[in-house]
Amino acid sequence: MALKKYKPVTPGQRFKVISAFDDITTNKPERSLLCPHPKTGGRNNSGKMTMRNRGGGHKKMYRFIDFRRDKDGIPATVKTIEYDPNRSARIALLFYADGEKRYMLAPHGIQVGQQVVSGTGVAPDLGNCLPLAEIPFGSIIHNIELRPGQGAKMVRSAGSYAQLMSRDGKYAIIRMPSGETRMILCTCRATIGMVSNTDHNLEVSGKAGRSRWLGRRPRVRGVVMNPVDHPMGGGEGRASGGHPRSRKGLPAKGYRTRHPKKNSSQYIIERRKK
Repeated sequence: MALKKYKPVTPGQRFKVISAFDDITTNKPERSLLCPHPKTGGRNNSGKMTMRNRGGGHKKMYRFIDFRRDKDGIPATVKTIEYDPNRSARIALLFYADGEKRYMLAPHGIQVGQQVVSGTGVAPDLGNCLPLAEIPFGSIIHNIELRPGQGAKMVRSAGSYAQLMSRDGKYAIIRMPSGETRMILCTCRATIGMVSNTDHNLEVSGKAGRSRWLGRRPRVRGVVMNPVDHPMGGGEGRASGGHPRSRKGLPAKGYRTRHPKKNSSQYIIERRKK
């Protein structure tokens, strides 16, 4: 994984730093694993805008990703490493021994031609998926389930990873990318390795137009609005805006929004670092 920096031939290229895409092996996705991915523009099913600053962007097709990894005991060969416009990580196309094709999140360092397998009794090698009960202590993992058979919900973005610290009864103790330490059932599955595209956080768009290609519209600061539009708006001249808060009046810095009686709090051993 490498980054590509441009010579400033144009203003938009002066600070532009993007992926070199040298880990991508093909630009044609598997058609049987595609479906249309219509845009919402930040609107819900009744047409109300529930998320601001969304809209436009390039057309996309959705890739069906196998987050369950429930095809047990059947080895699969990595055929291609591909770009996915719907996520920051790379995806890998798997050809199973019985002829089925599936996409999975590509771990960092996986190569075309490599074999991966999932299920119980599987070796804890890169790209293999197995229950937390069978993963060695200290292993780097990603694609973690919260409930058995539900499919992976955590540690799926580019360059992220968690670490299996220990086990206590029927629970495994995991250190999350945020620094939080929490318990997860040992019957839940995880994939060995860290997620690919590790330099994603170092990319710089270079110009506003590249954000528009991704479907992100301009975001207006609250302090430049009028008092009717934002709690931080108004004032004479360049007023600072008072305490930082959202448009709905919720404090923005240091204010904890997690519900104190949330059910999953009992599984959290140590809170994430501030």
